[in-house]
Amino acid sequence: MHELAIADSIVQIAGRHANGRRVTKVQLKVGHLRQVVPSALAFSFELVAQGTSVEGAELEMEEVPATGSCLGCGAESRLEMFPLQCGACGGFDLQVLEGEELFVEALELEEDKDASHGR
Repeated sequence: MHELAIADSIVQIAGRHANGRRVTKVQLKVGHLRQVVPSALAFSFELVAQGTSVEGAELEMEEVPATGSCLGCGAESRLEMFPLQCGACGGFDLQVLEGEELFVEALELEEDKDASHGR
């Protein structure tokens, strides 16, 4: 279950960037080709976030569809299933343009109480 390792990395990234503040939301971009199971990632995220500044944060995942450019005919098409194949000519010589992403796009953090009081 690679989702557990992914969740651990997400929690570490969010915790580092939170700089001591509580994280309320983590927004991810997940490419279709990463084959991440959203429910398994959400469960793993809750598990590894326990006891950290990320505990209780909402995990929002945006799936990025796979698209590719055919090196044979030049057409761009959505790559729905394996084997990856050009939607126009049926060729297999493709350059993947999108769909391999897996990154934290944004974090929502609680406001620092000291900063809100002008200290």
